[in-house]
Amino acid sequence: MNWLAKINLSTVVLRLGTFRSAILLLAIVAISLFCGYRLGNFYHSYQIEMLAQQKNRLDFIYQQLVEKTQRINTLDVELEVERMANQRSQQMLKSIEQEHFEVKKELAFYEKVMAPEKAANGLVIDNVNLTKTESSAHYRFQVVLVQQLLRKRYAKGYIEITIAGSLNGKPSSMPLSKLSLLTQKDLSFSFQYFQVVSGGLTLPEGFIPETINVSAILPKGKWQKYNRIDQSYPWLKSIENNSQSAP
Repeated sequence: MNWLAKINLSTVVLRLGTFRSAILLLAIVAISLFCGYRLGNFYHSYQIEMLAQQKNRLDFIYQQLVEKTQRINTLDVELEVERMANQRSQQMLKSIEQEHFEVKKELAFYEKVMAPEKAANGLVIDNVNLTKTESSAHYRFQVVLVQQLLRKRYAKGYIEITIAGSLNGKPSSMPLSKLSLLTQKDLSFSFQYFQVVSGGLTLPEGFIPETINVSAILPKGKWQKYNRIDQSYPWLKSIENNSQSAP
C-alpha cells in the first residue's frame, strides 16, 4: 500500500496535465457510478426475487390454512351430525326398551292367566342361549331368569338342566350332572329383578342333542312358597337365536 500513499494529486495533474486529469477524474466517477448502479440493480433484483418467493410461500401457507379451516369446519359438521344421530339412536333405544318392558308386562299378565305353568310367583325363564366353543362337543349355556312382578324380597332357588336326544341311535336323556362339573351351588340364583346363570357342558361321543329342558325351582322357605317352572327349547334353535343376537 506504500505506492498508494505516494500518489499525490498535484503530481498526477502535473504529469498528465489538467485536461487529461479531468478526463481521468470523470472516468473514475463514471466507473464508480456505473459499478454502484449495477451493484444496486443486482441487489434490487435479489430483493424482488426474495419478495416473490416469500409471497408465494405465504400464498401457499394461506391456501393450506384455508383448506385446513374448511376441513375442520366439515369435521365439526360431521361430528355434530354424528352426535345428533347418536342422540336419536339412544332415544330410539330407550323407546324400544320401554316398549319391550311394556310388552313383557302384558305378556306376564297373559301368561299368568293363560299359562300359569310358565311362571312361578312372577318368576319366568326369559331366555336360554347356547354357544358352541372351539372344543369338540363343548358348549356354553346361559339361562336368563326374570322376575316380572314387583317384589320386595329376592327370588331364591336353583335351576336344573337336562339334554334330551339320542345316544347311538336310541332315545336318551342326559342331566347336567353327567355333562358338567357344575354343582347345585353353581346353578343357584338369588335376585330381585333378573339374573343370568351360566356354565359349560360337554356332550358324550355319539350323543345327538334335540332339546334342552330347563327347570327353575323355588324351594319352600320362610318367605317363599315352593314353585317350579319347566321349559323346553329346541337345541338348534337355541344356538341359532344366540348367533343372531351376537354382534
